[in-house]
Amino acid sequence: MKIVEYPNEILRKISEEIKDPTSVEIKQLILDMIQTLRSNNGLGLAAPQIGKNLRICIIEIENELFVLINPEIKTLSKEKIPSEEGCLSIPNKFLNIQRHKRVKVKATDLNGKKQIIRARGLLARAIQHEIDHLNGVLIVDRVNENR
Repeated sequence: MKIVEYPNEILRKISEEIKDPTSVEIKQLILDMIQTLRSNNGLGLAAPQIGKNLRICIIEIENELFVLINPEIKTLSKEKIPSEEGCLSIPNKFLNIQRHKRVKVKATDLNGKKQIIRARGLLARAIQHEIDHLNGVLIVDRVNENR
């Protein structure tokens, strides 16, 4: 699948909730997203980045794949840490972004099962980045929060 690039307007839309996370169409979309993520050497990918206005994102870190359908951030640590971030939809641009050090997220997995993910470090950063995409927020919007 082709990666949608900034300033495409779909990247600014709030994504729609998935009603049937175990449907054949959703499972196929997730498989296509995984292939797209890997072929672009990415860390994470949200459905809007491939032109789909749906609340799905995937993250792959150290060969562990996380599929988040209808993710919802439950808690964020007070402590934030700055780090350089890139985005497949904004190629060749890396920006210093403040993110919460830890995050707790509720989501549905590929099998329709509810899951709670408690993350820190790179996974916490990636989850926040991908959920931002589902809310129409890009790293270029987060740069000014560093000041």
